Amino acid sequence: MAVKVLFVCMGNICRSPTAEGVFRALVEREGCTQHIEIDSAGTHAYHVGEPPDPRSQQAAAMRGIDMSMLRGRKVLSDDIERFDYILAMDRENYENLLSICPEGLEQKIELFMSYASERQEEEVPDPYFGGMGGFDRVLDMIEDASSGLLQDIFKRHGLR
Repeated sequence: MAVKVLFVCMGNICRSPTAEGVFRALVEREGCTQHIEIDSAGTHAYHVGEPPDPRSQQAAAMRGIDMSMLRGRKVLSDDIERFDYILAMDRENYENLLSICPEGLEQKIELFMSYASERQEEEVPDPYFGGMGGFDRVLDMIEDASSGLLQDIFKRHGLR
């Protein structure tokens, strides 16, 4: 049975698809694609059906990550039941997830940056209204937290 990971931001066009793309590439490199299911979603329906922001795609492509096939979707309360890890990019989206969370599953929702080992930030900032530097910073943060997340999955679920 696969471990299921869901990354969540507000619109599902910048941070969460970037996390999905980075984590998917890491899982592929480790040869664990058959053991880990990865998805992303937004707490708002602003960009349902749309591809990731072109700047997110460009920054990721510079690191060898293709996100062109991803499409925005809105998170559902069913997702909280279905996924093992529900990882919010910031506190606002963490609170939004708690507001739709079925009773008794609150412990599944975490801040993604809690898995980072190299960085002190607790939240992944939204780069949408800034320049390209913000997208690179987000990628650096996501790469760090993705490594820690994968190590946690290996340890907690006995994968390797």
